[in-house]
Amino acid sequence: MQKKRLLFAAVILLFLSTLLMGQSVKFAISPAKLEPGDKGVITATLSIPDGKHQSHDPSDPAYFYLEASHPSLSFGKVIYPKGYKVVSATQWDYHKSVKLTLPFTVKKDAPAGKVNIEATLAYNLCFDDGMCEPPDEAVGKVALEILAAANTEPGTEKPIAAAGAEAEETEAVEQAEQSEAEALPSEGDQPKEKEESSMGTILKYMLFALLGGLILNITPCVLPILPIRVMAIVNQAHQDRGKVLLHTLVYSLGVLLSFAILAGIFIGLRSAGETQGWGFQNQNPMFNVILLSVVFAFALSLLGVFVLTVPGMNTASKATSKGGYSGSFFGGIFAFVMAISCTGPFLGAALPFAFKLSSPLLMLFFLLIGLGFALPFILIGIFPGALKIIPKPGEWMNIFKEVMGFVLLYLVYTMLKTTLALTSGAYLLNVVFYLIVLGFALWMYGRFVRAENSTATQWVFSILALVVIVAGGLMFLPIKAEHLQAEVVMQADASGMIPAPHAPEGWYVFSPEVHEKLMSENKPVFLDIGADWCKNCMTNEKTVLFTDNMMQEFKAAGVTLLRGDFTRSDPVLLKWIQDHDRMGVPFNALYIPGKEPILFPELISHKMVKEALDQIPKGE
Repeated sequence: MQKKRLLFAAVILLFLSTLLMGQSVKFAISPAKLEPGDKGVITATLSIPDGKHQSHDPSDPAYFYLEASHPSLSFGKVIYPKGYKVVSATQWDYHKSVKLTLPFTVKKDAPAGKVNIEATLAYNLCFDDGMCEPPDEAVGKVALEILAAANTEPGTEKPIAAAGAEAEETEAVEQAEQSEAEALPSEGDQPKEKEESSMGTILKYMLFALLGGLILNITPCVLPILPIRVMAIVNQAHQDRGKVLLHTLVYSLGVLLSFAILAGIFIGLRSAGETQGWGFQNQNPMFNVILLSVVFAFALSLLGVFVLTVPGMNTASKATSKGGYSGSFFGGIFAFVMAISCTGPFLGAALPFAFKLSSPLLMLFFLLIGLGFALPFILIGIFPGALKIIPKPGEWMNIFKEVMGFVLLYLVYTMLKTTLALTSGAYLLNVVFYLIVLGFALWMYGRFVRAENSTATQWVFSILALVVIVAGGLMFLPIKAEHLQAEVVMQADASGMIPAPHAPEGWYVFSPEVHEKLMSENKPVFLDIGADWCKNCMTNEKTVLFTDNMMQEFKAAGVTLLRGDFTRSDPVLLKWIQDHDRMGVPFNALYIPGKEPILFPELISHKMVKEALDQIPKGE
């Protein structure tokens, strides 16, 4: 057993050592809105791991360049910052990070609308000891909104830059060069530390991932099923310490595989140029319905309606022959499914950083969340003495299991409320009726797929139950246009702003235009972006933001209150959140004119908000 513990520790250390192997590229565009004839820049920032550097030959940028293409734009030449270390006239070396700037001009005949521009950064990192990695490329998309051309007097049209023309350097480019030059040290100076590219920062956020995964075990999403899973493992192992370890490792494998699949989804979306905030799965009504159906089925199992078994093989013989390892594996997957809704709030500070990492490190980040999530079970397997704190089996276990079944039914109720927020009352009735059909199919399965019945009878009712479940889903669950709630158009009040629904008087609907107008009028603004499916959002609003005391504090400070609803997918809100280096909701910020925004953590308090309001200058 001691050797197993040492081996496990060695694997963890090896796992963490891979943190040094990645780099990341971040693409950006400025400004994001332009008229025909206007000019802007696309930038690509390459974060370089410690111990490596990127070289550049000013006379031949064959392996290090930034390029982009779009029929509505004309592009100039790439602007390279001066190297942190000028080795020679033909070699500049960059350490820590480097930003390339590509100027462009919107063509005069460019149609108005939003366009996605694909940019490619080619790079070739080398180790400081001389060996180089193979050339690589990073591809990303940046969004530009081309506005309708403003009317101009004859002879005052804006000039158009020809592709590659050096003379067309815009004011935006000059500002980019100036800011880059100010940020660069002179020859011989040590480069400034870049927080996001330092090994220490990577290790810190990876530790957040591990701890965040551990904390997930005590969230409302997971806590109801945790003791059930522990007892199931103990019972299946029959107190055999070796089997307990195997069951916990199989459970952990289910968890890690699930988190790896989730990471793969995000990597794929990022590679395709899509931007998704954390919690986007909760904005999908079908995902929500599937999840609540699984939880409902699990609740019926705990209440004794059915026991999952194979026709012709009773539960006891199955557990003896296979050890119930499949149950532990799928138990890990089910625990993951329950946990993902609570992952964002507990990892809010680390998720924005994680999504800037290279694909290997992003995968590692999610695997560390899974490792932290499975860690209590792994410790039980490694230190079986912990099993002594679990009471001996008895009738209390059956009572506890049935009580947990009702707890899961309460979770189904909360998910039905989310379904109503995403769809309509008519579709909610469809979902409720499908749950009745699902319950009948599972009762039929549990009643007839038993050892005392013939194998033929068990197979017939197994297939029949499956047919009822699938047919019911096809009949009641498809979402049609009439199942989606029509957007309610509300009228502005005397202030010229639209009152926010489902919020106390004094809260108004957020939009970037409203926010910009208030800032131009020198008015402080508090912004709350939440969602009906976000438990922490609801907690913040009920216990802090919407309370009478807090509303009086806001009024005394002269703060305008804005609220954004992220229950459904909203690209405007998503971009605003991501522009503040956050990945999801809850999002709370105080904007004081002339100062940097004050961003709040996922869980806020009255004291926290009051201290921020005290920073507003008197008379604002």
